[in-house]
Amino acid sequence: MVKHISSFGRNGVHDYLLIRATAIIMTLYTIYLVSFCAFTDISYVSWTQFFGGTFTKVFTMLALVSVLIHAWIGLWQVLTDYIKCAKLRGGLQLGVIAVLFGYFFSGLFILWGA
Repeated sequence: MVKHISSFGRNGVHDYLLIRATAIIMTLYTIYLVSFCAFTDISYVSWTQFFGGTFTKVFTMLALVSVLIHAWIGLWQVLTDYIKCAKLRGGLQLGVIAVLFGYFFSGLFILWGA
């Protein structure tokens, strides 16, 4: 079995399971948000109270991490399938990692910041 250093998972089965698990988390989070919007009269106060709760903050961070894992595995697969030049692929993967870390820290500071 070939081990790729830039792969998030250990192998194809591990990546497959991570993709499915993150998709389930994202689906549950979408249902959570849609049900809040459907059953609540949305105002600034209700929205800030909703996102002020610890459960919503933790669930939002879990959903964000799921999106980032899902995106990394998908983009890694696309880059390894279609970009044959190793230096270009490595640079693009580094760029993707930098953007994903930027998204993570932006979400973290926005959600748990002031």
